Amino acid sequence: MGMRLQGLRVAVTGGARGIGRATAAALAASGARVVIGDIDDEAVAVTAAQLTDTTGAEVIGFRLDVRDPESFEKFLDLAEAGLGGLDVLVNNAGIMPTGSFLEESMDTADRQVDINLRGVIIGSKFAARRFAARRSGHIVNVASILGLVATPDIATYAATKFGVVGLSSALHQELAQFDVRVSTICPAFVNTQLIAGLSPNRITRLIGFVEPEDVARAVVAALVRRRGGLRVVPRIGGFAIALLTSMPEALRIRVGRSLGSHDTVSKADMTQRALYLERADRN
Repeated sequence: MGMRLQGLRVAVTGGARGIGRATAAALAASGARVVIGDIDDEAVAVTAAQLTDTTGAEVIGFRLDVRDPESFEKFLDLAEAGLGGLDVLVNNAGIMPTGSFLEESMDTADRQVDINLRGVIIGSKFAARRFAARRSGHIVNVASILGLVATPDIATYAATKFGVVGLSSALHQELAQFDVRVSTICPAFVNTQLIAGLSPNRITRLIGFVEPEDVARAVVAALVRRRGGLRVVPRIGGFAIALLTSMPEALRIRVGRSLGSHDTVSKADMTQRALYLERADRN
C-alpha cells in the first residue's frame, strides 16, 4: 500500500473486529495514524495492541458506545488529543440481526436503528462540526448494498442502511461548502462473523461476496483520491445494483427471486448465526 496517507489522522468506529479492524490495519499500513473505538473495551485494547505490533504504526484504542452522544463526543476528544487533531472519521460500527420481521422484537429493531443509523448521525454531526470549523476533513460512512436494494428477512437492517445512504448523499452535498468530503461505502456480503450461516448462491458469491480487506481498500482509496460520493464493493456489484435499480420494482423482485438472492438471508443456517446474534445482542 505504500505510505499514501502519511500522517493522516483517522478515527474508526467498530474497530475491534471485522471491517473496522481490517480498515484500521490498511490505514496504518498506508501511513495514517489511527484511533479505533468499540463498545467491547477489552477487544478494542487487544486489537489496538495487535495492530501496533503488526503494522509498526501506533494504533490507539478507546471504548465507544456510538448510541451515546456523550460517549461519541468523548471518543472524538480523546482521538484529537491522542493524534494531535483529526482529519477523518470512519463510521463503521453496526450490527446485522436477520430473520422474520414479524418475529423480530422491538428491542432488536431499536438496537439496529440506534447503532446502525443514529450512531452514524451522531458521529457525522460531531465530526462535521469540527471539520467544518477548520474547513477540512473527510467522513466515510460504511453502509451496505442492502442500503440500495432490499431483500426479505433483513428489513430493519435494510431500513437503517437505506438511511445511512440517504444521510451520506445529503451530507456529501451539504458539507461541500465547508470543504468537508463525505464518502459512502456500500459493501456486498462481507466475509465476517456478521454473515455467519447466510447462504449466498453462486451469482451472489461472484458479484456480492467480499473480504473485509476489500472494503478496507475502498476506504483507503476514497481517502487517497480525496473524493466523496458512493462506492459499491465489489465494483461488479455496483453494475449489478445499477441494473437492478433501473428496473420496475416488480421485475426487480422477480429477477432477484430467480437469481436466488432472496434466499441469501431467508435460508440462513440459524445455528451458525447464533454465536454472532448472541454477541450482537450482548453489546
